[in-house]
Amino acid sequence: MLIRLATLDDLPDIVRIYNTSIPGRQSTADTSPVSVQDRLSWFADHDPKRRPIWVLEDEGRVAAWVSLQDFYHRPAYHETAEISVYVDPACHQRGYGRTLIDTALAEAPRLGIFNVLAFVFAHNAPSLKLFNLLGFQQWGYLPGIADFEGTHRDLVILGKPLERHTTSH
Repeated sequence: MLIRLATLDDLPDIVRIYNTSIPGRQSTADTSPVSVQDRLSWFADHDPKRRPIWVLEDEGRVAAWVSLQDFYHRPAYHETAEISVYVDPACHQRGYGRTLIDTALAEAPRLGIFNVLAFVFAHNAPSLKLFNLLGFQQWGYLPGIADFEGTHRDLVILGKPLERHTTSH
């Protein structure tokens, strides 16, 4: 297993993994597959020095990814980021999601991030359990906000404040 910063060459795998989550209506509000072209600007917005994307390789193949992205795109929120994690269905139950979230949380303070948010559908019990195990707490609840062809789903906003490490001289 190898965790590294994503490169543009990884984008097809990132999109492939993301698209596998769409039919289940559990992990994303997208309702149809996205293309690599659709995700080019999204990828470009992830500056490795501020809001990186990491991939986890298993036997030389991208098996999962995690990203940190700006929250609400307003300057005062610069210390807050949204986390997203997706795992290839063939690699579920291997701890890859947890490993990637742990990596992102460990790196976040170095990136100037001290609050991490996760937006999870209320019916996504595995993700809620994972984030709760990692110390996230419910910071918000948006009932019926997502419409999947007449089925309305609730969104849970989870948050975790991170410790600010200071050094003394």
